[in-house]
Amino acid sequence: MIAVINSGLANISSVVFALNRLGVDAQVTTDPKVISAATHVILPGVGAAQMAMKNLTALNLTDLIPKLTQPVLGICLGMQLLFEHSEEGNVACLGVFPGEIKKLVGDGLIIPHMGWNTLSIRKPSALLAGIPDESYVYFVHSYCAPVADHTIATTQYGQDFSAIVQRDNFYAMQFHPERSGELGERLLRNFVGIQR
Repeated sequence: MIAVINSGLANISSVVFALNRLGVDAQVTTDPKVISAATHVILPGVGAAQMAMKNLTALNLTDLIPKLTQPVLGICLGMQLLFEHSEEGNVACLGVFPGEIKKLVGDGLIIPHMGWNTLSIRKPSALLAGIPDESYVYFVHSYCAPVADHTIATTQYGQDFSAIVQRDNFYAMQFHPERSGELGERLLRNFVGIQR
């Protein structure tokens, strides 16, 4: 069973529907016991990092999430929450990935970055099995993660930023796989296929 963490700031239903289309059992939860027992965990999110961290703190999940040993996937804001700090609201986050989330910058840049953009694959990963370089995925965000050692794919919008990151059993995507058509479906299927 896959646990989908309800941070209070996410379009949970679209993620669950995408998993259901793959024939995957997904349970939306905030229960630490359910999360710990799940085969896989997904942390989606849309909105502001400060409020999401406040919600996760109130749910007593901020210590649990970084200690999970099963495959974990952060999506959009959920990816940003897995970093050490976010410039948005000047808030400490979960600290799984080193680095700070910062606002997208660039001359004449329209913020938020919204729409289809390409992935530039930098490193092999089980998450990327069957995913061609320069594939298009769907983004909606105003903040981004820096490119670092844990970056496995980047995207360019005013600057290069991390589109997908991986560290041990933790994976994260800045874009929305549930809105990214067949390619997003393949990414979710790949994630579900990753074993502990």
